[in-house]
Amino acid sequence: MDYTATQSGFRQQPNMRLRNSSLDGSDGSQLFEDTSGAGSGSQSGYRNQQGGPQAAGFPGQSLLTDPMSNLAMAYGSSLASQGREMVDKNLDRFIPISKLKYYFAVDTVYVGKKLGLLVFPYMHQNWEVSYQQDTPVAPRFDVNAPDLYIPTMGFITYVLVAGLALGTQNRFSPELLGVQASSALVWLIMEVLAVLLSLYLVTVNTDLTTIDLLAFSGYKYVGMIVGVVAGLMFGKPAYYLSLLWCCAAIFVFMIRTLRLKLLSEAAAEGRLVRGARNQLRMYLTMSIAAAQPIFMYWLTYHLIR
Repeated sequence: MDYTATQSGFRQQPNMRLRNSSLDGSDGSQLFEDTSGAGSGSQSGYRNQQGGPQAAGFPGQSLLTDPMSNLAMAYGSSLASQGREMVDKNLDRFIPISKLKYYFAVDTVYVGKKLGLLVFPYMHQNWEVSYQQDTPVAPRFDVNAPDLYIPTMGFITYVLVAGLALGTQNRFSPELLGVQASSALVWLIMEVLAVLLSLYLVTVNTDLTTIDLLAFSGYKYVGMIVGVVAGLMFGKPAYYLSLLWCCAAIFVFMIRTLRLKLLSEAAAEGRLVRGARNQLRMYLTMSIAAAQPIFMYWLTYHLIR
């Protein structure tokens, strides 16, 4: 204790010594400034900065968790599904894509019998399509059922035979072969569209679909191939004779096949057709059958010289 003499005696001065001692102790015993508090604060701030994005999540998470966004996504998906169903329904009205497997369900026996029926249909008696539980049986079980295998292969073979015919005459070129194929396809489409329009104008209630008409219209390629091959092998007289035979055969085939689809039950059974509507159906059947020989000659006559 430090005592100082004054007029009133000795007096104790502890306050200055205590403050000075504390200052002296801080300056004397600690050489460097204590930054542990600041460091911990900066480290905690750094941890907060690192944990901030993780806590907040990725930028699209708030969009996915937003109720309005979920509602908009659900509404958009429902509209897309409705649009897809509408397109499938409207497309199925004209081209039933789901039934395409039926038209290619063929085998070797069916193809052989069908080709014989197309070339020589005069001895065939039963032309009705067989049904099983209100659905037609597959073509491989019924020779009267329409198919797309023979028309498709017939079209491809016709294009190849046309290229062969052009090559034997030194007139072959890829452009000319493409014109030949495209013209045959365009005529086929126009024929099917004309038949559909005629059925609509005549107001015929029939179970014929667009693919059925496409199949029946494509059967003429078999006779066209026979005529062109005969002309290439034996000359122009053989072309005309074989084409004439195939034209008569396809005419009879179309008449006997389409009358069960277009005419009334009385006409299908062979009885006399009465009524203006039945007569229109008969004329339409005759017109479709008569158009086949015309197309057969139009698409093949220039290939034989």
